[in-house]
Amino acid sequence: MFAKPFRVKSNTVMKGSDRRKLRADIATAFPSLSAEQLSQLLPSKEELNVVKIYAHKGDSMTLYVLQKNPLFFELDKRLYPTVYLLWRCPDVLPAFATWPPVLQKLIGGADLMLPGVVVPSSGLPEVTQGGCCSVILVNNRAPVAVGTAAASTAEMYSLGMKGRGVYVLHSYMDHLWASGDKSGPPSFPECEGSVLAGEDEESDDQDEEVEEECAQEEQEEHLCEKATDEVCAGVEELNLTEREEEKEEQGNEEEEEDQKSPQEMMDALLLQCFLHALKSKIKKSELPLLTSTFLRNHMFSCCPNGKQLDIKKSSYKKLSKFLQAMQQQHHLVRVKELTKGVESIVEVDWKNRELRSFIVPEEANAEASPVEQEDDAHPYQPPEITTLYTIPARLEPLFLDANKRKGAVLQPADVRSLITEYVRKNELVNEKNQNYVTINPTLCDCLLEKSEYQEVACLKWDELFSRTQSKMQECYQVVFPGQASVVKKGHIEPIDISVASRGSNKKVTLIKNLEVYGLDPAVVAVALQRRVQASSVLQPVPGAKDRVLVQIQGNQIQQVGNLLLDRYQIPRKYIQGLDKAQKSGKKK
Repeated sequence: MFAKPFRVKSNTVMKGSDRRKLRADIATAFPSLSAEQLSQLLPSKEELNVVKIYAHKGDSMTLYVLQKNPLFFELDKRLYPTVYLLWRCPDVLPAFATWPPVLQKLIGGADLMLPGVVVPSSGLPEVTQGGCCSVILVNNRAPVAVGTAAASTAEMYSLGMKGRGVYVLHSYMDHLWASGDKSGPPSFPECEGSVLAGEDEESDDQDEEVEEECAQEEQEEHLCEKATDEVCAGVEELNLTEREEEKEEQGNEEEEEDQKSPQEMMDALLLQCFLHALKSKIKKSELPLLTSTFLRNHMFSCCPNGKQLDIKKSSYKKLSKFLQAMQQQHHLVRVKELTKGVESIVEVDWKNRELRSFIVPEEANAEASPVEQEDDAHPYQPPEITTLYTIPARLEPLFLDANKRKGAVLQPADVRSLITEYVRKNELVNEKNQNYVTINPTLCDCLLEKSEYQEVACLKWDELFSRTQSKMQECYQVVFPGQASVVKKGHIEPIDISVASRGSNKKVTLIKNLEVYGLDPAVVAVALQRRVQASSVLQPVPGAKDRVLVQIQGNQIQQVGNLLLDRYQIPRKYIQGLDKAQKSGKKK
């Protein structure tokens, strides 16, 4: 489920009433949790976030996140705990034990098979088919995976411990785990009675045999621990000193942020992006600079990863008021209206103490935004799209001489050349006028309608070709740079741009079918958001599991068209809806 990255749709703070409902749902779903444990898991004073996401296969689900760690995820109206919660309460779910090397397979997205299950002397835990359960390692009770039972306990025994045991939904070291603090599983003492079923459990009073068995158990435990260390070596962790320092810094930042209101936090983010842009993005030679250009091209690109700059959520509400405050209170810039109704930054005080003391965040140098990464590291290249034709059964006689049978795929040029070769081979060119082709019985059956059998004796070359292609089945070939070509039936779906109305008659622009052309909707949404300074969201396309559409506020057809045509070089014929763009000009 989380073996590949997921997309975040929204991230909001849970209200008090919703928190109480969630606590009741958790208590119902996991009755083994005591009231004290529930209070510790969901403390009333801690901020609990609700994160809506789309998995890589298009499944919509909800995460409940506390202190950056996801505790539960909800899929199909059913709650499942994450490994972070199970490390705090390891006995919430019935657990199946397996060997440490199997963990690497689970991390890759595989399910737990019954031959890999270690059966303790006390027997397998009692589960029903579809019941929620966890997976542990034989040397540690800390769960490393969560899933549902593929069969009941009795059915597992009746199957002879063969087949699938647990459908794994989430595991340690997958992308859901990586969205948290990336801590490793704690070390819990091994359960009693973990001896494999079927092993000889003969009790002997002789001290030598007891000591020998203990030595073997210690050796097996060391081997298991070593295997676990090898499996977990794929995660790069900070050393102890660096981690403690990082936690202290994060703790201080979180305390400061908790004391601020959302509006104050947006004001601080706005000022940070403003100073960052002035210090590292703007040159004196670029002045005067339009304020809208400054915001779109410079301030938005200085926004830290994981945060979204929205002036409407600040105390200023408008860019002009913010810049006025920067001019009058901070004396950082001078803004002037060079053209009626259009403001520009005409001067920057580079010696300003506040600007000189500002330190550009390290993450701004180390990490680029998704759009910048796409532009610099992996620039988008449009696919090559070619229209092709498939030979139907009716036209097969025309292509038999060229050994082309029903279902063969031909390019338009190949169709013309093969038809020309057929005409010349059968000497069908009209002797009196070579612009015409004489219709023989084969051409008559393949290209003419029944009403034309007695009327049409010859056709022009162009009409011959056009009739042939109209009778063939159209398909298309898509070739992405560095990838193998893909041939699909029918017409290629164009990128569809439309305008819809939402509540209060507000307009929104919808963009669909970006994936057909290899475009990432999330990257396009960010690029549009920066270009038009409006919020955007991703929504699932009804009836299509693997596709999402981009929704952006306002009628932005013109801006979307410019982005697709100029930046991504998509041919105009593959974009539908550009004619609905608002026409510029004064109203009469």
